[in-house]
Amino acid sequence: MRKQAMAWSIQLALMGVAATAGAQAPAASGVQQLDTVQVTGSRIPRAQVEGPAPVTVITAEQIQASGFTSVPDVLRSMSQNGGETQSQQSSSGADFSPGAQQVDLRGLGPNHTLVLVNGRRIADFPMPFQGRSNFTDVSNIPIGMIERIEVLTGSASAIYGSDAIAGVVNFILKKHVDGTTVDVRMGTATEGGADSFDISLASGFDAGRFSAVYSLELQSQTPLWAYERSQQDSTLDAPTESARAARRAYLRTDYNDDYLDPGQATCDALAGQNRGSTQYAERPRYGFYCGSDRSIGYGTILSKRRGVNGYASLNYAFDNGTTWFADVQMGYHDIALMRDVTQWGRMAADGNEDGYFYNQATDQVEFWQRQFSPEEMGGLRNGMIRSTQKTFSVTTGFKGSLGPNWDYEASLSHSQYQSSIRWPQIIASKANALFLGEQLGEYTDDDDNVFPVFNADPARLYRPLSRAEYDSIAAKTTYTPKSRTDTAALTLTNGELFELPGGKAGFAATAEFGNQSYALNPDPLATEYYYYSWKDSDGHGSRNRWATAAELRLPLHDTLNVSVAGRYDQYRYSGNSIGKATWSGGIEWRPIDSLLVRGSYGTAFRAPDLHYVYAGPGNDETSNNDYYACQLDGADDCSDYEENLIRTREGNRQLDPETSTSWSAGFVWSPAVGLDLSVDWFDIDMRDQVKDMDVGTILRDEAACRLGAADANSPTCVDAISRVTRTSDGRLYGVHVNPVNIARETTQGIDVGLRYRLTTGIGDFILSGNHTWVKTHDFQQFDGDVVEDKFAVNSGFDIPRTKTSASITWENDAWSATLYGSRLGKLPTYDSYDQSFDPESGDSPWIGATYRYNVSVQYRVDDHSRVSLSVVNVGNKMPPKDATYTSYPYYDVSWFDTVGRTLNLQYTHKFGGTAL
Repeated sequence: MRKQAMAWSIQLALMGVAATAGAQAPAASGVQQLDTVQVTGSRIPRAQVEGPAPVTVITAEQIQASGFTSVPDVLRSMSQNGGETQSQQSSSGADFSPGAQQVDLRGLGPNHTLVLVNGRRIADFPMPFQGRSNFTDVSNIPIGMIERIEVLTGSASAIYGSDAIAGVVNFILKKHVDGTTVDVRMGTATEGGADSFDISLASGFDAGRFSAVYSLELQSQTPLWAYERSQQDSTLDAPTESARAARRAYLRTDYNDDYLDPGQATCDALAGQNRGSTQYAERPRYGFYCGSDRSIGYGTILSKRRGVNGYASLNYAFDNGTTWFADVQMGYHDIALMRDVTQWGRMAADGNEDGYFYNQATDQVEFWQRQFSPEEMGGLRNGMIRSTQKTFSVTTGFKGSLGPNWDYEASLSHSQYQSSIRWPQIIASKANALFLGEQLGEYTDDDDNVFPVFNADPARLYRPLSRAEYDSIAAKTTYTPKSRTDTAALTLTNGELFELPGGKAGFAATAEFGNQSYALNPDPLATEYYYYSWKDSDGHGSRNRWATAAELRLPLHDTLNVSVAGRYDQYRYSGNSIGKATWSGGIEWRPIDSLLVRGSYGTAFRAPDLHYVYAGPGNDETSNNDYYACQLDGADDCSDYEENLIRTREGNRQLDPETSTSWSAGFVWSPAVGLDLSVDWFDIDMRDQVKDMDVGTILRDEAACRLGAADANSPTCVDAISRVTRTSDGRLYGVHVNPVNIARETTQGIDVGLRYRLTTGIGDFILSGNHTWVKTHDFQQFDGDVVEDKFAVNSGFDIPRTKTSASITWENDAWSATLYGSRLGKLPTYDSYDQSFDPESGDSPWIGATYRYNVSVQYRVDDHSRVSLSVVNVGNKMPPKDATYTSYPYYDVSWFDTVGRTLNLQYTHKFGGTAL
């Protein structure tokens, strides 16, 4: 057998080589014969662990040595995971998908990364990402049950079908254990809070023909509150003087938005609210109000979590060589988090939240706003969003041989995800009545503006509510979303289909039939204008699919392998039928024993997202320029015509699939024993990306059509005019949008990996590193639009060009230690992200690169027990300062948090079996 160039991490994961072994055997002797394995990206078992496309492997040992305690932490460390996702304190996550976390390979969006467990699809999180697209939640995957994680980046639809545009993340759970292993881990933050506890058990047995592996994991994490961290516990942490003004807990303004002074005595009477922080405050250029600088810190940085995960892998061997198998996963998690205290402002029955009304008590037009204190709410925990998550997956089937060299696997799989999510809300009509009383008619001012009339004593606004009064206007809106995916699959493989000059050809063929569904099941009142500042949409639907695929691996020469794969998928839903063919090819050339030169090309697609297709009508608030009024007045600057408006959105059942092409080229070089270097270029081009229609474009089209610059009878004009709603006096009120296939996104760059193992007299040293540099990442919203550079100043995007991770491990008898470091490349400042950076200001539009380090030490007490201590964020680094980030919490929560240094102590004991 020829010595093959192979990455050390993959060799450890897939060959079962002991940690003290060299990366490669000597050239002339001692070459180890490999058992065939199936690697992510191919269904053909093979002996070579490296293939035409790079696959990153992260083992359970590497996860523990690097100090990671959750799957999202592991995936965030990957240099290829370059997208902006939701953290546990993300306001968008709290509103749309509380408790869930995502992976975003290549920064192309979480819905373009396919997540598998044991090579099989799992159900999506049942609520949509940012209220738009479906995605897979990785927070509930049990870290204690993982044997390894395999990550393939680039188009892989020819093997796996829809969704694998940016790549595939495959979690391989433990299927082989001897004895019973118990792991106990406790963690805490040195700054206080963030206490965690995890205990897992893994065991198995053989009883004749029947064998089983099973594991159980219990998790507990206490919430970490924002007020527990000095960097974000107060508005005084803001970078500018104006942003340090106290939060407006009680506010009255006139029609010109000038604050109506409540007086020192009024605010002093409220001093006990918001934990004693309410005060008489002033905002320059606006006036005085009753506010609190501390109430800004009432959210959670880390969620409260209590959970249990169970997993079992069962096998029964029949006399004829056939094996029955079943993999079962179950999870139950209770999660609680808090975005903010509840609030109120006058909301009209039609959802209008401008809030102005004519007050007979003061003979003027006013606006009232109120934030409710913890004392009124009955404590912060009564304001927490609570989510109960239930997951269940089962795959069962048979595998065996059909004849010489032919193997088969027939399986049925089912996966489901159910949640019960409860958001605290304020009932708009009841709060209006409590503070303002009954409406007494309408008032028209000199400019023909119409306002509702109330006789509201301002003292009502400045009186703390009793718990009974608060409960009379408060409620919980409860959703019970669920998602499901079912698949029947048959796979045939032949590792020796026919003889070629370089060896035997391998073949695999697959047929799949499946069904997928989801239902948001919202509170019916949440789809009306019932709760303050909350009108959601429903969504539910299903689709059927079938697919056939084939793959060939052809050793054309003992130095040259070629692989090709093709697949056809068809989706059927609501009278639509979408078929898509994809293919891929790869080449592996080994000109010398220590060098592998490789390349791959593939096409991929994503079937129309279920929520993009089936989302019911729902509203949110936005703003844009009224171009019709601007041009009607002959104005030069339409920014003076910016108006608040209601954006109505619903799904589109006529969407086409998103498509992509990708290619990679690189090499793996092993110039010396224990040393491996890999360099790979990647290039992904995604087209027909689904995005919501642009409100600004619709309003420009409407203006052109109404004013005669475009044919009013053209399809564009008919459509644009029908999407814009105006009031009887012509004011802009709302715009209706749908998701459409419009966008194109491309990215290209380089991945570099290094593994080096050195044996010395004081132990073995293992150096590991990965670096990703993205040359370009471009986005185009519409055909003909300017191509946007996501790395440009004022681009409006928030992704790094570079990510790096590296570790060095020392092993000597019973001791081992690892230093792990990560580098996140520069990111835009808030002004640049907000597209408001002034290039002539002399300031930098960038936040410099940031570094974080973890340290772990392990000691093997004896052959069956081990204790380890890990320190995450050894330097206790906090988020970098950004003088332009004037909105709370004054740093970029997509990439940073203020948890600080954490300590984790773990004890592992194995009962029976071989040594640890």
